Amino acid sequence: MSITEDLNPELEGEFAAPFAVTGVGSSPDGGDVSGSGSAWRLILRSFFENKLGLLGVTLLVLLLLFSFVGPIFYHSDTSVATYSINLPPGAGHPLGTDPSGRDVLGRLMTGGQDSLIIGIISALIATIIGTLWGAISGFFGGFVDTLLMRIVDVLLAIPTIFILLYLETIYHPTVLLLIITISVVSWLTAARLVRGETLSLRTREYVRAVRIMGGGRFRTIIRHIIPNTIGVVVVQATFTVANSILLLATLGFLGFGLAPPAADWGSMLSGGVTYIYDGYWWLIYPAGILIVLTVLAFNFIGDALRDALEVRLQRR
Repeated sequence: MSITEDLNPELEGEFAAPFAVTGVGSSPDGGDVSGSGSAWRLILRSFFENKLGLLGVTLLVLLLLFSFVGPIFYHSDTSVATYSINLPPGAGHPLGTDPSGRDVLGRLMTGGQDSLIIGIISALIATIIGTLWGAISGFFGGFVDTLLMRIVDVLLAIPTIFILLYLETIYHPTVLLLIITISVVSWLTAARLVRGETLSLRTREYVRAVRIMGGGRFRTIIRHIIPNTIGVVVVQATFTVANSILLLATLGFLGFGLAPPAADWGSMLSGGVTYIYDGYWWLIYPAGILIVLTVLAFNFIGDALRDALEVRLQRR
C-alpha cells in the first residue's frame, strides 16, 4: 500500500493537496497546503454574522478615513506654533488649539497616521517573527525547542515597559525606532501559540508523509505547518495590533513618544493631562477616545475571527 493510500482522506482533503509522485528520481513536492473554499466561506459567513465583528470593522474603516483621508479635506498646519494657545472649540478650530497654538483636530489626524502605522507594522513584524520562531521550535523539538522557548521565557520575565523605556532612553524616538522597539516585545505570545499548534500538527499523517517522501524540514514548515496555523496567527495578529497601539500610547503618555511637531495620540493625551485642572477638556478626551475606539475595533475583530474559526472547527 502506498503512502497516499495510508492517509486519512478527510485529513488529506482538509489540510493538504493530493501528494503527486511524478516519477522515480523526481523531487517530491510533498503537496501544497491550501484552504478549502467552503471552509473560508464558512469563516466569512460566521464573521459577518457577528455584530461586534462588524462594529469593529466599521470603527476601523472610520478611523482609517479620519486619519488618512481627513487631512485631504481639512487643512491645518500642525507643524507651526502660533500665539492662539489653548483656544476652546470654535470657528476655525473645531476642537480648539493646544498649548503651542496648533490645531487639535489636525494633530489628531496626523497623530492617527503615525499611531496606526506604527501599531500595524510593528504587529505585522512581531507576528512574522513569532510565527517562524514558534513553528521552528515546535517542529524540531528536543534541544532546539528547549533553547528557543527558554529565550522566550526569559524575555517574558522582563517587564515590557522596562524594555521599552530602556530602548527609548538610549535612542531618539522616531517612527522606525518605535516600530522596532514595539516589535521586540510583541512577538513572544505569537511564538508560544504557534509552537503549541505546531506540536499538534507535526504528528499528522500528511506531515509524516511529506517527510517520508523526502520533503525537507524547512520546506515542511513553510509549506505545510505555517499555513495550517493561519487561523491562530490571524487572530493573534489583530490582538497584537491593539496591544502595540496601547504600548505606543503608554510610551507617549510617559513622554517617550514622537517629538513635536510630530504627534501620536499617547503624546497628545500626555500633554493634555497637564491641564486637567484648567478645564481644557479638548486636550484630553479626543485623543483618549480615539485610543479606546482603536483598541476596541481590533479586539472586536479578533474576537469575531476567533469565534468564526471555532465554528469552522466544530463543523468539521
